[in-house]
Amino acid sequence: MVKKKTTIKDIANVLNISAAAVSKALHDDSRISEKTKKAVRQVAKNLNYQPNHLASALRKGKSNLVGVIVPRTNSNFFSSVIQNMEEVLNKAGYNIIITQSNESYKKECANIDTLLFTQVDGIIASMANETVDLSYYEKVKSKGIPLILFDRGENDLNVDYIGINDYESSHIIVDHLVKQGCKRIAHIGGFKRTRIFNNRIRGYVDALMKHDLPLDNELLIESSLTTEDGREKMTQLLALKNRPDAVYVAGDYAALGAFQILNEQQIKMPEEIALVGFGNEPFTAIVSPAITSLEQHSTEIGQLAAKTFLKHVEHKTFTQTLNKIILNAELVIRDSSEKQ
Repeated sequence: MVKKKTTIKDIANVLNISAAAVSKALHDDSRISEKTKKAVRQVAKNLNYQPNHLASALRKGKSNLVGVIVPRTNSNFFSSVIQNMEEVLNKAGYNIIITQSNESYKKECANIDTLLFTQVDGIIASMANETVDLSYYEKVKSKGIPLILFDRGENDLNVDYIGINDYESSHIIVDHLVKQGCKRIAHIGGFKRTRIFNNRIRGYVDALMKHDLPLDNELLIESSLTTEDGREKMTQLLALKNRPDAVYVAGDYAALGAFQILNEQQIKMPEEIALVGFGNEPFTAIVSPAITSLEQHSTEIGQLAAKTFLKHVEHKTFTQTLNKIILNAELVIRDSSEKQ
């Protein structure tokens, strides 16, 4: 048997006062006596009354909730962004609702619908790998709700974006590998359809040209960048007649999969194959040899995303324009790529 949810009317019936008086007491209205307020709060507690935040948001036109959409929550990068975002928003009186797309466009659309139904005051999102159609994000904009994108976003949406310079990051990584004497550098990248991975691929290709290294299409592989992808793609690279002497992976989880295959096949890093990841996940510093990886500045991205939302609230901005905050990436060099 489902227990009926306590309403304002139930509290009113116990105290023999009007529902309007209960509502005013719960909202600390000065027209209600302290004695009545105290009685209302006590009965509300006894009956386990939970306020209807959705109804309150509809009345006030403000929920003090911010929706957050991330591809996955099991990544240190995304969890760190969320933590730092939440700290800034909590201080300003906002709570967050966290959703994850699991890299699915369909799930991302459902998340947006849920957040809009919940009357959130803004949405801060990092797009799913599958997302190409931007109509659901356009729907957010059409409602006058601030939309801030981080890490993964699209210029065509003309909204605020916070991230690192993905194109330049690839140059930094290739420059480092060339400095170590590597001449046949492979790239296990994300899908070109996603802007950040396209920028990383472009950076990789241009960096090879800069160093007069040939572009071999066998060495450029697109993937979903899961750990299993890393294992599969590294196995594919090792099966080549002329295998690479370095592998740059566009995500640390895929880099971990590549690392596992190299270890299983007893291929020495970096002497035989140098390995570089992307994201600076905590495990990259723990494995042996430790994996060189690119730091994405999750702390700053989370704080800036929250502050950008608060700026829109403060200035009551209803029309957004493309405003990009691009942070410089930093390569954390470890044993997997640094030759003695």
